[in-house]
Amino acid sequence: MASVELILLQRVDKLGQMGEVVKVKPGFARNFLLPQKKAIRANKDNLAKFEQQRAQLEAQNLKRREEAERVAERVGGLSVVIIRQAGESGSLYGSVSSRDIAEASTAAGLTINRQQVILEQPIKTLGLTDVRVVLHPEVAITVTVNVARSPEEAAKQARGERVTAVEERQEDILRAEDLFEEQTEQPA
Repeated sequence: MASVELILLQRVDKLGQMGEVVKVKPGFARNFLLPQKKAIRANKDNLAKFEQQRAQLEAQNLKRREEAERVAERVGGLSVVIIRQAGESGSLYGSVSSRDIAEASTAAGLTINRQQVILEQPIKTLGLTDVRVVLHPEVAITVTVNVARSPEEAAKQARGERVTAVEERQEDILRAEDLFEEQTEQPA
């Protein structure tokens, strides 16, 4: 399959920097880069137009990056709580998606959309999870997502306490084993 040559209008992860001419598959260009205005087709007219506007585009990019860095400093260490139903073992009935994280972040004061949330895999268990949020192609922050069954449980998790029944039972068993060993070690 033939590839398409494009001029990048902004930095794209794993592809290149602004101003680079790159070759990509037609579907990636047609469905992602061109509609989101991250690139333009590489032909003589567009190359000339890009070179004329290069200074202006770099200035706009720098301004957006500085704004993103200020936001990152302001909301650094953001933690959001998401309440979900879960079983005793701590596995959720469903999962937490990037849309849920974006909505919770917006409610907490950081306005983002779901495309900015980078989830390696859906969150399917209770607990604390660090999620990467891309504010600008060159600026990313980490948001801590606290998935719990209730606000009280979320507060316990934030303090580092265990909340699932299975974990509590395992701790009780370990304590009982320790007590039993202490009793058997003492001389009669």
